[in-house]
Amino acid sequence: MNIRLLRITTGEEVVAEVVSEDEKTITVRNGLVVLPNQGTYGFAQWATVINPDKPDITVSKEFIIYNVEVAEPVVKQYTQLYGDKVLTTPPEKKLIL
Repeated sequence: MNIRLLRITTGEEVVAEVVSEDEKTITVRNGLVVLPNQGTYGFAQWATVINPDKPDITVSKEFIIYNVEVAEPVVKQYTQLYGDKVLTTPPEKKLIL
């Protein structure tokens, strides 16, 4: 897996697996938004309502400020979350009355 940190022009920092890249675009999957919190950080799923059967997201490079390697502890944490699978939202539980 090629795990990278992308800084988006919206201000988000996204840790994601890079699937492919060309001169104008980069395609990623399993994106996590980095949430800084008093000297530490957490993660939230990026693009939470995409079709889990089509998890790849293509972004124009004009919207990426930087694309850098991720620290090894973050790669390990990311791999624990995703491994070789796509993280999906569990089905909504409904109350039966």
